[in-house]
Amino acid sequence: MNNSKKVAAVVGVAGLLWAGMVSAIAAGQRKLLFNPTLIREVQSPRSAGHRTRAVVLRANDGTRLAGWLMTPNMPGPHPAVVYFGGRSEEVSWVVRDAGTLFPGMAVLAMNYRGYGDSRGVPGEEHMIEDGCMLYDWLCSRRNVDAKRVAVVGRSLGSGVAVQVAKERPTNSVVLITPYDSILALAQRKFRVVPVRYVLRHRFESVKYASLLSSPIYVLRAASDDVVPHSHTDQLVAQLTRIHQDEIIPDSDHMNIPYLPLTQQKIAQFLTTQFAVAQPLPDEAPTAA
Repeated sequence: MNNSKKVAAVVGVAGLLWAGMVSAIAAGQRKLLFNPTLIREVQSPRSAGHRTRAVVLRANDGTRLAGWLMTPNMPGPHPAVVYFGGRSEEVSWVVRDAGTLFPGMAVLAMNYRGYGDSRGVPGEEHMIEDGCMLYDWLCSRRNVDAKRVAVVGRSLGSGVAVQVAKERPTNSVVLITPYDSILALAQRKFRVVPVRYVLRHRFESVKYASLLSSPIYVLRAASDDVVPHSHTDQLVAQLTRIHQDEIIPDSDHMNIPYLPLTQQKIAQFLTTQFAVAQPLPDEAPTAA
């Protein structure tokens, strides 16, 4: 075999391997991106600072979504939070920690489609649609102050929180280890793959950042090998209502939401924002 034939053979094999890798990523992207967790992180979740009840809701297409609603042990109406979890996160831990994370607030923590006891298959379009539905459902509760509802998103869920905040009049937004876009992260990880042409779930938060009108609190991990700070920088540069952009000491991508300092800072930020929006006594609605 002469040199030209050898080169052609090598190029042909490389081309087949490249095509195979592209096909594998295209076919397996849902697993790569979402990796749903079915087993509860906390088997019998209860909040020490709230009344806790399991909730089952139906998405607009009828898909069963399961999670928990926590309401403070005091008369309403209450400020409230909708929580959106990360890539492999089952959200029962939020119930356990709600007393510290969200004191005096109603909290709705629902598992994404395919996570925990929720049915269906996860995907960006459905996650945003479901997120807006959950926000509206929480606002409709008689003991919730619909003018004081925040969204909190961790990692993958930061992309859900950003798009829900774009569509709904949120009081405030908390983003834990947020990114500019899943597309950009995927392009960084798979440099030789034409990710732009195969990725269906892009979560391009950076496109919507300037449209958010609520105060935004960004929390970064001190060491993050999943969302490098450069990708958070790109998002923050487009946020026009950034309240604070902070690095939590001794944190990484996985442990940051569980740390006492993280939880205290989130609770302080939300408590302050809700207090600013607190209705005056003569205009406060009657508690149900």
